[in-house]
Amino acid sequence: MTTAPKELDELCYLTAQSMTSLVTSQHFKLIKKLGEGSYGKVMLAVHQRRGTPMALKFFPRRSTTLQAFLREYNLSVSYCTHPSLTRALGIFYSTPSHYVFAQEAGLYGDLYNVIVSEEGVSEESAQRVMSQLSGAVSHLHSLGFVHRDIKPENIFLCDRACRWVKLGDFGLARAQGTEVRAVWYNSPFCVPEVEGAKTVSDAEEAEDIWMSVEPSLDTWALGILIYCLLTSCFPWEESTSDDPSYCKYRDWFNRIKQREETQDTVREESEAEIDVPPQFDSLSSFVLTLLRKLLNPLPRLRPGPDEILSYLGGPWLLKTEKEEMRREKEAQEEAKKIHERGRVEGEKEILGRRER
Repeated sequence: MTTAPKELDELCYLTAQSMTSLVTSQHFKLIKKLGEGSYGKVMLAVHQRRGTPMALKFFPRRSTTLQAFLREYNLSVSYCTHPSLTRALGIFYSTPSHYVFAQEAGLYGDLYNVIVSEEGVSEESAQRVMSQLSGAVSHLHSLGFVHRDIKPENIFLCDRACRWVKLGDFGLARAQGTEVRAVWYNSPFCVPEVEGAKTVSDAEEAEDIWMSVEPSLDTWALGILIYCLLTSCFPWEESTSDDPSYCKYRDWFNRIKQREETQDTVREESEAEIDVPPQFDSLSSFVLTLLRKLLNPLPRLRPGPDEILSYLGGPWLLKTEKEEMRREKEAQEEAKKIHERGRVEGEKEILGRRER
């Protein structure tokens, strides 16, 4: 097991000793708000002396512990060395009302804005984004960390064309194996294994449910993200037995699983042969195979993020798959004609030799 999580605890202790107090306006010029959430807000800023653009992340002291602030800062500055992870810039300080640290600025918004835009995300861009995120998340997992909050709003664009993205917001990241209270929330990114926490949240005196932080949490989120990129919507509202769309997916998943268990050889197209749920009817059988792996209801059977790399380059949309099949059929027919012409010409040549 990697020592990074233990080193992170030590870094938090050491940086707590060197925390300084600053007046933001004396060192930075605030330009505009880039984002806001339960954690606080992010402001685009420029360093007064150097003119360097950056994002300043403000955490209200009344709702943020120093430990939580330093944990996110140190994880970002020390371990987010992958090119598709948002990195802190080594500036952190406190004000009377906030804890603040500087990080790389996502000047072109987040992935959510692209997904819901009129243009959407092209199939090529979707694969490029997932290639980068697969590497970024695999990097975190190799260090022993699980992000736990992968969603379009936390993926930032480094250019307008969505050629380079960075995963950010590490406030919920934890070391693999950490025991945390299971929290259910109404989103397809919420994994099905925490469905039991839904009833707990509705009951006043129910006991908390605890779960281990595992990489499978991020794998599920990446599967949902692929669907969002390709369709500009969610596959279902929540990953529970109360959601009809999720139940259709789960039933479809189980039927294919039963077929695999009863057949010696399973054809690649079997996913599409068994009444694909309507929300998946625009996707290729190729990517459906990938989604079945990433969105496995059993967390222990989900692969790592690098599984996505095996599916890059192939068709992810059904229309692309059909077009490739048409081209392949035309190429085969052309090859057959060429072969036939060659055979006929060969026979004529042999016949001519005999006549001479």
